[in-house]
Amino acid sequence: MTQSPFLYMKENSPTVLWNDSADPKELKDALNWGIVGATCNPVIALTAIKADAPHWVSRIKEYAKSHPAATEDEIGWAMVKELSTNAAKLLEGEFEKYNGRNGRLSIQTDPRNFRNAQALAEQAVEFSRLAKNMIVKIPVTTEAISAFEEATYQGVSLNATVSFSVAQTVAVAEAIERGLKRREAEGLDISQMGPVCTIMVGRVDDWVKVSAEKLGAKVDPEILEWSGVAVFRNAHKIYQQRGYRTRLLSAAFRNHMHWSEILGGDCVISPPYSWQVKINEMGITPNLNSVNEPIEARILDPLLENFPEFRKMYDVDGLAVEDFTNFGGTLRTLRGFLQSVNDLESFVRDVTVPNPDK
Repeated sequence: MTQSPFLYMKENSPTVLWNDSADPKELKDALNWGIVGATCNPVIALTAIKADAPHWVSRIKEYAKSHPAATEDEIGWAMVKELSTNAAKLLEGEFEKYNGRNGRLSIQTDPRNFRNAQALAEQAVEFSRLAKNMIVKIPVTTEAISAFEEATYQGVSLNATVSFSVAQTVAVAEAIERGLKRREAEGLDISQMGPVCTIMVGRVDDWVKVSAEKLGAKVDPEILEWSGVAVFRNAHKIYQQRGYRTRLLSAAFRNHMHWSEILGGDCVISPPYSWQVKINEMGITPNLNSVNEPIEARILDPLLENFPEFRKMYDVDGLAVEDFTNFGGTLRTLRGFLQSVNDLESFVRDVTVPNPDK
């Protein structure tokens, strides 16, 4: 296949491609493959800052000098906002073309607020004003569900993150619907709003593999690679049946099936730049209706029978809202995001308070 499979997808299906990075260099390349949006999180933001360390070290010094009372944490978040705003500019053309449904740059709320709905909603509103084409991430914890409704009502386009289960995607979609309906009831505009709900499909796979290790389960390893695809397809079916206005988004890639096996729906695929390069090199001709195909019984049955953690993610009522925060996949991901905030602060500290022993 000589054409990029992503361009083939864009031209022949409703599924769109976003880039899982705010790195301007990666975004410029990915625009050639048809991306119409981008996502980011604390880990990705720090990676992008470190990738262009000379520039960001200089900016940190300048910011610290002009804001002498700013803490290391405040300086770090100022850099994340600047990085995100710069990246958003590259997507403005797609934003106009799609009337706000695409062409957005995701910026994530502070993961330390995962138990504080009011703080998440307020920061979502603040971040949405950084650029006209910003979309804001809120984690799908128990405490955050009300923030999805409130921030949507305030006019913020949201991207749900830290999400692994059909139950979480349904709770998000219902909350966003409530927010949209409140706006409509008051005659407020929703024409340019483009909410999405991420399923971290690769982290679904990861958690099932952890479960398999703990249980000592004897199953074909190939079956485990389909866990995230199965959850995504089931969530997509339910979204179609219920007519939610939120789109599903696939992220946290571990294999090409997190793209090739969930195509054809009105969805977003958001692989990291490295996976876009790999998939382009593979030359796969994708099945553009894969998201609507049932998972083979030889795969789905062993997953449901052997792995209670998979069933929690797959079944529409597998998790109660009060279980979201303490679900294993949620805790693992939150810990990573929280650590990245500490790492960003340490990066800033090394600039503002350099180690004299080195």
